[in-house]
This record gives sequence, structure tokens and C-alpha cells, in this order.
Amino acid sequence: MLSGEYKHGIDTKNRLFIPARHREELGECFIIAKSIREKCLRVYSLEEWQAYIRPIEALDGKDKERIVRALSRNAAQVTPDSQGRVVLTPDLIKYAEIDKNTYIVGCGHYSEIWSDANYEAMVEEEDLASMRDLLESYGL
Repeated sequence: MLSGEYKHGIDTKNRLFIPARHREELGECFIIAKSIREKCLRVYSLEEWQAYIRPIEALDGKDKERIVRALSRNAAQVTPDSQGRVVLTPDLIKYAEIDKNTYIVGCGHYSEIWSDANYEAMVEEEDLASMRDLLESYGL
């Protein structure tokens, strides 16, 4: 299970260090893709990426093709180097508005990569009390 919050910067070659605990869970090769809900990147093991895509591939016709294409066209399959770094594509960096510093956050079955500014703004809005209220609205 991916968990924890880590702060790392990207270097001039767009390389980002992925924490060892996350690399252990994600495997030797994994997927980095744009989040469709927020201005961040999602990191999936190959197995979790297939699980994420599978229900979409079960849809019929053109909608399935459009959604799969949108999710996959900018996704990067990466393998960390000997120092645990992966290269982020310019398109992924631009989408997530990453300047220099990032937060890597474990979210159970996937991780997220955030620009420091976007992450800090999101965390400021989400406090534990609001999460409690949200869970209660679902009867949890």
C-alpha cells in the first residue's frame, strides 16, 4: 500500500527521485499519467494501471476509444535509474505545473506527484474536519 508524503525537486534533466518505499510497491517499471480530476500526476504499477483502464475498455464504441486515448497518449512508462530517478516528460511537467519542487504522496493503490504550490494550496483547503464531514455524508 502506497503511503506517506515526500518532498523532492526535479533536476535540470527533468529527473525526479521516487522514494524507495514507493519503488518497492510500484515495481521495476511503472506508469506516470495525468490525473483527470486534479492538476497532478498519478503513478501506477503496471498491474494497477491495467485495473484502472479495464472498466473503461469495457465501454462500447467511440467513447471508449476517446477516453483510453486521452488517458494513454501522454502517459509515460518509466523505469527508475540506478539512483531511483525517473524522467518526467515536458508535457507531464507542464500539466502538473511543476516548477522545481514536488510532493510525492501515497494514495493506497497509486501515488500522486504534485507541484509544491498546487499541493500546499490543496492541503490548505482540505482539513481533517472536512474529510470527516465528507465521510459522514456517505454514511461512513
